[in-house]
Amino acid sequence: MSEWLNDSVEELHEKLVKKEISAVELIEATYERIEKVDGELGSFLTLTKEEAIEEAKKIDAEGVLPEELLKGIPIGIKDNIVSKDVLTTAASKILYNFKPIYDATVMEKVKQSGLIPVGKLNMDEFAMGGTTESSAFKQTKNAWDAEKVPGGSSGGSAAAVAAGLVPLSLGSDTGGSIRQPASFNGVVGMKPTYGRISRFGLIAFSSSLDQIGPITRTVKDNAIALEALSGYDEKDGTSAQQEVPNFAKNLDGNISGMRVALPKEYLGEGIDEGVKNEILKAADTLRELGAIVEEVSLPHSKYGVAAYYVIASSEASSNLQRFDGIRYGYRTENYENLEDVYVKSRTEGFGEEVKRRIMLGTFSLSAGYYDAYFKKAGQVRTLILEDFLKVFENYDVIIGPTAPTVAYDLGSKLDDPIAMYIGDLLTIPVNLAGLPGMSVPAGFSDGLPVGLQIIGKHFDEETMYRVAYAFEQKVNVKDTIPEIMKGM
Repeated sequence: MSEWLNDSVEELHEKLVKKEISAVELIEATYERIEKVDGELGSFLTLTKEEAIEEAKKIDAEGVLPEELLKGIPIGIKDNIVSKDVLTTAASKILYNFKPIYDATVMEKVKQSGLIPVGKLNMDEFAMGGTTESSAFKQTKNAWDAEKVPGGSSGGSAAAVAAGLVPLSLGSDTGGSIRQPASFNGVVGMKPTYGRISRFGLIAFSSSLDQIGPITRTVKDNAIALEALSGYDEKDGTSAQQEVPNFAKNLDGNISGMRVALPKEYLGEGIDEGVKNEILKAADTLRELGAIVEEVSLPHSKYGVAAYYVIASSEASSNLQRFDGIRYGYRTENYENLEDVYVKSRTEGFGEEVKRRIMLGTFSLSAGYYDAYFKKAGQVRTLILEDFLKVFENYDVIIGPTAPTVAYDLGSKLDDPIAMYIGDLLTIPVNLAGLPGMSVPAGFSDGLPVGLQIIGKHFDEETMYRVAYAFEQKVNVKDTIPEIMKGM
Protein backbone atom coordinates (compact mmCIF):
# COMPACT_ATOMS: atom_id res chain seq x y z
CA MET A 1 0.00 0.00 0.00
CA SER A 2 2.65 2.52 1.01
CA GLU A 3 4.49 2.22 -2.33
CA TRP A 4 1.88 4.67 -3.66
CA LEU A 5 3.42 7.34 -1.48
CA ASN A 6 6.52 7.41 -3.67
CA ASP A 7 4.33 8.39 -6.64
CA SER A 8 3.97 11.87 -8.06
CA VAL A 9 0.72 13.83 -7.79
CA GLU A 10 0.14 13.05 -11.47
CA GLU A 11 0.54 9.28 -10.91
CA LEU A 12 -1.68 9.30 -7.80
CA HIS A 13 -4.35 11.19 -9.73
CA GLU A 14 -4.42 8.52 -12.46
CA LYS A 15 -4.83 5.77 -9.86
CA LEU A 16 -7.66 7.65 -8.14
CA VAL A 17 -9.47 8.20 -11.46
CA LYS A 18 -9.12 4.51 -12.40
CA LYS A 19 -10.14 3.49 -8.86
CA GLU A 20 -6.92 1.50 -8.46
CA ILE A 21 -6.77 3.16 -5.04
CA SER A 22 -9.35 5.03 -3.00
CA ALA A 23 -8.88 8.40 -1.36
CA VAL A 24 -9.43 6.78 2.05
CA GLU A 25 -6.72 4.17 1.39
CA LEU A 26 -4.33 6.92 0.29
CA ILE A 27 -4.99 9.06 3.37
CA GLU A 28 -4.73 6.09 5.75
CA ALA A 29 -1.41 5.08 4.13
CA THR A 30 -0.22 8.68 4.50
CA TYR A 31 -0.85 8.66 8.25
CA GLU A 32 0.76 5.22 8.60
CA ARG A 33 3.87 6.62 6.93
CA ILE A 34 3.85 9.75 9.10
CA GLU A 35 3.53 7.61 12.22
CA LYS A 36 6.43 5.42 11.11
CA VAL A 37 8.84 8.14 9.91
CA ASP A 38 8.01 11.50 11.44
CA GLY A 39 9.09 10.69 14.97
CA GLU A 40 12.65 10.90 13.63
CA LEU A 41 12.07 13.53 10.91
CA GLY A 42 9.96 15.99 12.96
CA SER A 43 8.18 17.66 10.06
CA PHE A 44 4.59 17.84 11.39
CA LEU A 45 3.37 19.91 14.35
CA THR A 46 -0.36 19.08 14.16
CA LEU A 47 -2.24 16.27 12.41
CA THR A 48 -5.89 16.42 11.30
CA LYS A 49 -6.56 12.72 10.77
CA GLU A 50 -10.28 12.56 11.52
CA GLU A 51 -11.12 15.50 9.27
CA ALA A 52 -8.90 14.14 6.47
CA ILE A 53 -10.50 10.69 6.52
CA GLU A 54 -14.01 12.20 6.51
CA GLU A 55 -13.07 14.34 3.49
CA ALA A 56 -11.59 11.29 1.74
CA LYS A 57 -14.84 9.34 2.29
CA LYS A 58 -16.81 12.16 0.60
CA ILE A 59 -14.41 12.16 -2.33
CA ASP A 60 -14.70 8.39 -2.75
CA ALA A 61 -18.48 8.71 -2.77
CA GLU A 62 -18.29 11.38 -5.51
CA GLY A 63 -15.46 9.85 -7.54
CA VAL A 64 -12.54 11.66 -9.16
CA LEU A 65 -12.89 12.97 -12.72
CA PRO A 66 -9.89 13.12 -15.12
CA GLU A 67 -9.93 16.94 -15.05
CA GLU A 68 -9.92 17.07 -11.22
CA LEU A 69 -6.14 16.86 -11.08
CA LEU A 70 -5.70 17.40 -7.33
CA LYS A 71 -8.86 15.85 -5.90
CA GLY A 72 -8.10 13.31 -3.16
CA ILE A 73 -4.38 14.18 -3.00
CA PRO A 74 -2.86 14.67 0.51
CA ILE A 75 -1.21 18.04 1.22
CA GLY A 76 0.79 19.39 4.17
CA ILE A 77 0.36 23.04 5.22
CA LYS A 78 3.04 25.29 6.69
CA ASP A 79 1.98 26.36 10.17
CA ASN A 80 1.82 30.09 9.37
CA ILE A 81 -1.15 29.63 7.00
CA VAL A 82 -4.35 30.00 8.99
CA SER A 83 -6.68 27.01 8.84
CA LYS A 84 -10.17 27.20 10.31
CA ASP A 85 -10.48 25.37 13.65
CA VAL A 86 -6.98 23.87 13.28
CA LEU A 87 -4.15 24.83 15.63
CA THR A 88 -2.00 27.40 13.79
CA THR A 89 1.03 28.53 15.78
CA ALA A 90 3.64 29.85 13.31
CA ALA A 91 5.88 27.59 15.47
CA SER A 92 5.78 30.18 18.27
CA LYS A 93 4.94 29.85 21.96
CA ILE A 94 3.01 33.12 21.69
CA LEU A 95 0.41 31.34 19.48
CA TYR A 96 0.55 27.98 21.28
CA ASN A 97 -3.27 27.74 21.55
CA PHE A 98 -4.45 29.72 18.51
CA LYS A 99 -7.26 28.11 16.48
CA PRO A 100 -8.37 30.50 13.69
CA ILE A 101 -12.05 31.11 13.01
CA TYR A 102 -11.52 31.40 9.24
CA ASP A 103 -9.48 29.91 6.40
CA ALA A 104 -6.72 31.70 4.52
CA THR A 105 -7.68 32.27 0.87
CA VAL A 106 -5.09 29.71 -0.18
CA MET A 107 -6.75 27.16 2.15
CA GLU A 108 -10.10 27.86 0.45
CA LYS A 109 -8.41 27.12 -2.88
CA VAL A 110 -6.85 23.96 -1.45
CA LYS A 111 -10.29 22.71 -0.44
CA GLN A 112 -11.98 23.83 -3.69
CA SER A 113 -9.47 21.80 -5.68
CA GLY A 114 -10.21 18.69 -3.61
CA LEU A 115 -6.81 18.50 -1.95
CA ILE A 116 -6.94 16.93 1.52
CA PRO A 117 -4.95 18.76 4.24
CA VAL A 118 -3.36 16.18 6.56
CA GLY A 119 -1.70 18.54 9.04
CA LYS A 120 0.41 21.59 9.81
CA LEU A 121 4.16 21.58 9.18
CA ASN A 122 7.03 22.77 11.35
CA MET A 123 8.91 25.96 10.49
CA ASP A 124 11.20 28.61 11.92
CA GLU A 125 9.27 30.76 14.39
CA PHE A 126 7.26 33.34 12.42
CA ALA A 127 9.30 32.24 9.37
CA MET A 128 12.41 33.90 10.82
CA GLY A 129 15.35 31.60 10.20
CA GLY A 130 17.02 29.39 7.64
CA THR A 131 17.24 26.05 9.47
CA THR A 132 13.85 25.38 11.18
CA GLU A 133 15.80 25.42 14.46
CA SER A 134 14.02 28.50 15.83
CA SER A 135 10.72 26.60 16.14
CA ALA A 136 9.42 26.73 19.71
CA PHE A 137 8.19 23.14 19.55
CA LYS A 138 10.52 20.69 17.80
CA GLN A 139 13.52 20.25 15.54
CA THR A 140 13.06 19.06 11.98
CA LYS A 141 15.80 16.96 10.32
CA ASN A 142 16.97 16.88 6.73
CA ALA A 143 15.34 14.02 4.79
CA TRP A 144 18.73 12.94 3.36
CA ASP A 145 20.76 13.10 6.56
CA ALA A 146 19.30 13.34 10.08
CA GLU A 147 22.46 15.15 11.26
CA LYS A 148 21.85 18.04 8.83
CA VAL A 149 19.44 20.99 8.87
CA PRO A 150 16.41 20.81 6.55
CA GLY A 151 16.75 24.51 5.69
CA GLY A 152 14.13 27.07 6.52
CA SER A 153 11.89 28.59 7.23
CA SER A 154 9.77 26.02 5.35
CA GLY A 155 11.94 23.14 6.55
CA GLY A 156 9.00 20.97 7.60
CA SER A 157 7.28 21.51 4.24
CA ALA A 158 10.36 20.45 2.23
CA ALA A 159 11.40 17.54 4.46
CA ALA A 160 7.89 16.05 4.46
CA VAL A 161 7.79 15.98 0.65
CA ALA A 162 11.36 14.69 0.31
CA ALA A 163 10.68 11.88 2.82
CA GLY A 164 7.52 10.79 1.02
CA LEU A 165 5.09 11.77 3.78
CA VAL A 166 3.08 13.94 1.37
CA PRO A 167 3.48 14.50 -2.38
CA LEU A 168 2.72 18.20 -2.05
CA SER A 169 3.06 20.89 0.60
CA LEU A 170 2.64 24.63 1.00
CA GLY A 171 5.46 26.87 2.18
CA SER A 172 6.03 30.60 2.35
CA ASP A 173 9.06 32.47 1.04
CA THR A 174 10.23 35.84 2.37
CA GLY A 175 13.91 35.66 1.45
CA GLY A 176 14.32 32.10 0.19
CA SER A 177 12.23 30.11 2.65
CA ILE A 178 10.73 27.79 0.00
CA ARG A 179 13.70 27.55 -2.36
CA GLN A 180 16.52 27.00 0.15
CA PRO A 181 14.86 24.05 2.00
CA ALA A 182 13.77 22.65 -1.38
CA SER A 183 17.44 22.75 -2.41
CA PHE A 184 18.64 21.17 0.84
CA ASN A 185 16.08 18.34 0.56
CA GLY A 186 16.27 17.71 -3.19
CA VAL A 187 12.70 18.70 -4.13
CA VAL A 188 11.01 21.32 -6.34
CA GLY A 189 10.05 24.59 -4.64
CA MET A 190 8.39 27.59 -6.29
CA LYS A 191 8.20 31.15 -4.97
CA PRO A 192 5.73 32.75 -7.39
CA THR A 193 5.70 36.39 -8.45
CA TYR A 194 4.67 38.67 -5.57
CA GLY A 195 0.87 38.96 -5.84
CA ARG A 196 0.32 35.71 -7.77
CA ILE A 197 -1.08 33.86 -4.72
CA SER A 198 -3.18 35.66 -2.11
CA ARG A 199 -1.48 36.40 1.21
CA PHE A 200 -4.79 36.79 3.04
CA GLY A 201 -4.54 34.47 6.03
CA LEU A 202 -0.76 34.15 5.91
CA ILE A 203 0.64 35.18 9.31
CA ALA A 204 2.79 38.07 8.19
CA PHE A 205 6.54 38.32 8.63
CA SER A 206 7.44 40.96 6.01
CA SER A 207 4.39 42.02 4.03
CA SER A 208 6.21 43.38 0.96
CA LEU A 209 8.29 40.20 0.59
CA ASP A 210 6.17 37.21 1.78
CA GLN A 211 4.72 34.86 -0.85
CA ILE A 212 3.08 31.42 -0.53
CA GLY A 213 4.14 28.67 -2.93
CA PRO A 214 4.06 24.89 -3.56
CA ILE A 215 6.74 22.27 -2.84
CA THR A 216 6.57 19.00 -4.80
CA ARG A 217 8.74 16.14 -6.05
CA THR A 218 8.34 16.93 -9.76
CA VAL A 219 8.15 20.07 -11.88
CA LYS A 220 4.82 19.12 -13.47
CA ASP A 221 3.21 18.52 -10.08
CA ASN A 222 4.40 21.96 -9.03
CA ALA A 223 2.93 23.59 -12.15
CA ILE A 224 -0.44 21.88 -11.57
CA ALA A 225 -0.47 23.04 -7.93
CA LEU A 226 0.44 26.64 -8.73
CA GLU A 227 -2.46 26.95 -11.16
CA ALA A 228 -4.91 25.77 -8.50
CA LEU A 229 -3.54 28.13 -5.83
CA SER A 230 -3.23 31.30 -7.92
CA GLY A 231 -5.67 34.10 -8.66
CA TYR A 232 -6.82 37.58 -7.67
CA ASP A 233 -8.24 38.03 -4.18
CA GLU A 234 -10.06 41.21 -3.21
CA LYS A 235 -9.27 40.49 0.46
CA ASP A 236 -5.55 40.99 -0.26
CA GLY A 237 -4.59 44.54 -1.25
CA THR A 238 -1.38 43.29 -2.86
CA SER A 239 -3.05 40.57 -4.94
CA ALA A 240 -2.47 40.97 -8.68
CA GLN A 241 -5.28 40.98 -11.22
CA GLN A 242 -3.44 38.63 -13.55
CA GLU A 243 -4.81 35.84 -15.67
CA VAL A 244 -3.82 32.40 -14.36
CA PRO A 245 -2.41 30.28 -17.20
CA ASN A 246 -2.32 26.51 -17.44
CA PHE A 247 1.29 26.29 -16.26
CA ALA A 248 1.63 22.60 -17.18
CA LYS A 249 0.26 22.94 -20.71
CA ASN A 250 3.51 23.57 -22.61
CA LEU A 251 5.84 21.24 -20.70
CA ASP A 252 7.23 19.46 -23.77
CA GLY A 253 10.97 19.49 -23.00
CA ASN A 254 11.70 21.88 -25.88
CA ILE A 255 13.76 24.93 -24.88
CA SER A 256 15.75 25.26 -28.10
CA GLY A 257 16.76 28.88 -28.72
CA MET A 258 15.79 30.03 -25.25
CA ARG A 259 18.18 32.61 -23.79
CA VAL A 260 19.50 31.86 -20.30
CA ALA A 261 21.57 34.24 -18.17
CA LEU A 262 24.14 33.06 -15.61
CA PRO A 263 25.25 35.95 -13.34
CA LYS A 264 28.95 35.90 -12.50
CA GLU A 265 28.09 37.11 -8.96
CA TYR A 266 26.17 33.85 -8.35
CA LEU A 267 29.32 31.75 -8.79
CA GLY A 268 31.76 34.01 -6.94
CA GLU A 269 33.13 34.19 -3.42
CA GLY A 270 31.37 32.11 -0.76
CA ILE A 271 29.94 29.50 -3.15
CA ASP A 272 31.12 25.95 -2.35
CA GLU A 273 33.18 24.34 -5.09
CA GLY A 274 30.90 21.28 -5.22
CA VAL A 275 27.81 23.46 -5.60
CA LYS A 276 29.50 25.58 -8.28
CA ASN A 277 30.46 22.47 -10.29
CA GLU A 278 26.88 21.15 -10.28
CA ILE A 279 25.55 24.50 -11.50
CA LEU A 280 28.13 24.69 -14.29
CA LYS A 281 27.11 21.15 -15.28
CA ALA A 282 23.46 22.29 -15.25
CA ALA A 283 24.36 25.18 -17.56
CA ASP A 284 26.02 22.69 -19.95
CA THR A 285 22.88 20.51 -19.82
CA LEU A 286 20.73 23.49 -20.85
CA ARG A 287 23.14 24.15 -23.73
CA GLU A 288 22.77 20.51 -24.82
CA LEU A 289 19.01 21.07 -24.84
CA GLY A 290 19.47 23.94 -27.29
CA ALA A 291 19.40 26.93 -24.94
CA ILE A 292 21.87 29.80 -25.25
CA VAL A 293 23.56 30.27 -21.85
CA GLU A 294 25.67 33.40 -21.35
CA GLU A 295 27.36 35.14 -18.44
CA VAL A 296 25.83 38.41 -17.21
CA SER A 297 26.24 40.72 -14.22
CA LEU A 298 23.85 41.68 -11.42
CA PRO A 299 26.17 44.20 -9.72
CA HIS A 300 23.86 45.27 -6.87
CA SER A 301 22.95 41.74 -5.76
CA LYS A 302 25.82 41.79 -3.23
CA TYR A 303 23.89 44.43 -1.23
CA GLY A 304 20.75 42.29 -1.10
CA VAL A 305 21.34 40.67 2.31
CA ALA A 306 21.94 44.01 4.06
CA ALA A 307 18.92 45.67 2.42
CA TYR A 308 16.71 42.66 3.11
CA TYR A 309 17.44 42.43 6.82
CA VAL A 310 16.63 46.11 7.31
CA ILE A 311 13.37 45.95 5.29
CA ALA A 312 12.20 42.55 6.56
CA SER A 313 13.00 43.29 10.21
CA SER A 314 11.33 46.71 10.01
CA GLU A 315 8.14 45.21 8.59
CA ALA A 316 8.31 42.37 11.14
CA SER A 317 8.57 44.81 14.05
CA SER A 318 5.36 46.42 12.80
CA ASN A 319 3.50 43.18 11.96
CA LEU A 320 4.30 41.49 15.26
CA GLN A 321 2.90 44.34 17.38
CA ARG A 322 -0.48 42.56 17.28
CA PHE A 323 0.83 39.73 19.49
CA ASP A 324 0.44 41.53 22.80
CA GLY A 325 -1.05 39.03 25.27
CA ILE A 326 -4.44 40.73 25.15
CA ARG A 327 -6.53 39.40 22.28
CA TYR A 328 -5.33 35.84 21.68
CA GLY A 329 -2.36 33.56 22.22
CA TYR A 330 0.02 33.44 25.15
CA ARG A 331 -0.41 35.73 28.18
CA THR A 332 2.03 35.94 31.07
CA GLU A 333 0.74 34.78 34.46
CA ASN A 334 2.80 37.27 36.47
CA TYR A 335 1.75 40.88 35.96
CA GLU A 336 0.77 43.86 38.04
CA ASN A 337 -0.41 46.29 35.37
CA LEU A 338 -1.16 46.60 31.65
CA GLU A 339 2.42 47.37 30.68
CA ASP A 340 3.53 44.19 32.45
CA VAL A 341 1.08 42.17 30.34
CA TYR A 342 2.54 43.56 27.12
CA VAL A 343 6.21 43.35 28.05
CA LYS A 344 6.21 40.01 29.86
CA SER A 345 3.89 38.24 27.37
CA ARG A 346 6.15 39.23 24.48
CA THR A 347 9.36 38.54 26.40
CA GLU A 348 8.20 35.05 27.39
CA GLY A 349 6.29 34.28 24.17
CA PHE A 350 8.80 35.22 21.47
CA GLY A 351 12.00 33.28 20.78
CA GLU A 352 15.49 34.77 20.54
CA GLU A 353 15.59 35.11 16.74
CA VAL A 354 12.22 36.88 16.63
CA LYS A 355 13.28 39.29 19.38
CA ARG A 356 16.53 39.99 17.53
CA ARG A 357 14.67 40.97 14.38
CA ILE A 358 12.04 43.02 16.20
CA MET A 359 14.81 45.04 17.86
CA LEU A 360 16.70 45.51 14.58
CA GLY A 361 13.51 46.61 12.81
CA THR A 362 12.43 48.98 15.57
CA PHE A 363 15.88 50.59 15.51
CA SER A 364 15.80 50.94 11.69
CA LEU A 365 12.42 52.71 11.81
CA SER A 366 13.22 54.98 14.75
CA ALA A 367 13.59 58.78 14.50
CA GLY A 368 17.08 59.70 13.42
CA TYR A 369 17.79 56.32 11.79
CA TYR A 370 14.92 55.88 9.31
CA ASP A 371 16.65 57.77 6.48
CA ALA A 372 20.01 56.12 7.12
CA TYR A 373 18.65 52.56 7.17
CA PHE A 374 15.09 51.87 6.02
CA LYS A 375 14.95 54.52 3.30
CA LYS A 376 18.43 53.59 2.05
CA ALA A 377 17.47 49.89 1.95
CA GLY A 378 14.45 50.79 -0.17
CA GLN A 379 16.70 52.63 -2.63
CA VAL A 380 19.03 49.61 -2.87
CA ARG A 381 15.97 47.42 -3.48
CA THR A 382 15.14 49.56 -6.53
CA LEU A 383 18.70 49.19 -7.88
CA ILE A 384 18.48 45.40 -7.51
CA LEU A 385 15.17 45.35 -9.42
CA GLU A 386 16.65 47.53 -12.18
CA ASP A 387 19.58 45.08 -12.55
CA PHE A 388 17.13 42.22 -13.10
CA LEU A 389 14.98 44.17 -15.56
CA LYS A 390 18.06 45.10 -17.59
CA VAL A 391 19.08 41.42 -17.89
CA PHE A 392 15.53 40.39 -18.78
CA GLU A 393 15.60 42.72 -21.79
CA ASN A 394 17.80 40.10 -23.50
CA TYR A 395 17.19 36.84 -21.63
CA ASP A 396 14.21 34.59 -20.84
CA VAL A 397 15.39 33.28 -17.45
CA ILE A 398 18.32 33.63 -15.04
CA ILE A 399 19.97 30.60 -13.42
CA GLY A 400 22.39 30.01 -10.56
CA PRO A 401 22.73 28.03 -7.32
CA THR A 402 19.79 28.19 -4.92
CA ALA A 403 22.09 28.16 -1.88
CA PRO A 404 25.86 28.68 -1.58
CA THR A 405 26.28 25.34 0.24
CA VAL A 406 24.56 22.02 0.72
CA ALA A 407 22.77 21.34 4.04
CA TYR A 408 25.06 21.80 7.03
CA ASP A 409 25.17 20.28 10.51
CA LEU A 410 22.33 20.86 12.98
CA GLY A 411 23.31 23.50 15.53
CA SER A 412 26.38 24.65 13.60
CA LYS A 413 25.17 28.21 12.95
CA LEU A 414 22.92 28.87 15.93
CA ASP A 415 25.58 31.00 17.63
CA ASP A 416 26.41 32.90 14.44
CA PRO A 417 23.24 34.46 13.01
CA ILE A 418 25.23 36.50 10.46
CA ALA A 419 26.58 33.27 8.89
CA MET A 420 23.02 31.98 8.67
CA TYR A 421 21.79 35.25 7.10
CA ILE A 422 24.51 35.11 4.42
CA GLY A 423 23.14 31.70 3.41
CA ASP A 424 20.24 33.60 1.80
CA LEU A 425 22.63 35.57 -0.42
CA LEU A 426 21.32 34.04 -3.67
CA THR A 427 17.59 33.93 -2.94
CA ILE A 428 16.98 37.32 -1.28
CA PRO A 429 17.34 39.52 -4.40
CA VAL A 430 14.41 37.68 -6.01
CA ASN A 431 12.08 38.65 -3.14
CA LEU A 432 13.33 42.25 -3.09
CA ALA A 433 12.47 42.48 -6.81
CA GLY A 434 9.11 40.67 -6.47
CA LEU A 435 10.18 38.17 -9.14
CA PRO A 436 9.32 34.46 -9.35
CA GLY A 437 12.08 32.04 -8.40
CA MET A 438 12.19 28.26 -8.11
CA SER A 439 14.63 25.56 -7.06
CA VAL A 440 14.92 22.25 -8.90
CA PRO A 441 17.24 19.36 -7.98
CA ALA A 442 20.47 19.67 -9.99
CA GLY A 443 22.72 16.97 -8.54
CA PHE A 444 24.72 16.16 -5.41
CA SER A 445 27.77 17.42 -3.56
CA ASP A 446 29.17 15.37 -0.66
CA GLY A 447 26.14 13.10 -1.02
CA LEU A 448 23.66 15.93 -0.38
CA PRO A 449 21.29 17.63 -2.84
CA VAL A 450 22.21 20.79 -4.77
CA GLY A 451 19.44 23.04 -6.08
CA LEU A 452 19.44 24.94 -9.38
CA GLN A 453 17.65 28.27 -8.98
CA ILE A 454 15.66 29.49 -11.98
CA ILE A 455 14.49 33.13 -11.90
CA GLY A 456 11.85 34.46 -14.30
CA LYS A 457 10.25 37.69 -15.41
CA HIS A 458 7.27 39.02 -13.44
CA PHE A 459 4.30 36.68 -13.90
CA ASP A 460 6.21 34.43 -16.30
CA GLU A 461 6.32 31.26 -14.22
CA GLU A 462 5.26 29.39 -17.36
CA THR A 463 8.68 29.90 -19.01
CA MET A 464 10.46 28.91 -15.79
CA TYR A 465 8.51 25.65 -15.65
CA ARG A 466 9.41 24.91 -19.29
CA VAL A 467 13.12 25.27 -18.53
CA ALA A 468 12.84 23.34 -15.25
CA TYR A 469 10.88 20.51 -16.87
CA ALA A 470 13.32 20.11 -19.77
CA PHE A 471 16.22 20.07 -17.31
CA GLU A 472 14.46 17.59 -14.98
CA GLN A 473 13.70 15.17 -17.83
CA LYS A 474 17.32 15.27 -19.00
CA VAL A 475 19.11 14.78 -15.65
CA ASN A 476 16.59 12.51 -13.80
CA VAL A 477 17.86 13.59 -10.37
CA LYS A 478 14.35 13.00 -9.01
CA ASP A 479 14.87 9.25 -9.53
CA THR A 480 17.46 9.27 -6.72
CA ILE A 481 15.60 9.13 -3.42
CA PRO A 482 16.75 9.48 0.19
CA GLU A 483 17.33 6.40 2.35
CA ILE A 484 14.28 7.28 4.44
CA MET A 485 12.01 6.55 1.42
CA LYS A 486 13.54 3.17 0.59
CA GLY A 487 11.71 0.06 1.69
CA MET A 488 8.58 2.05 2.49
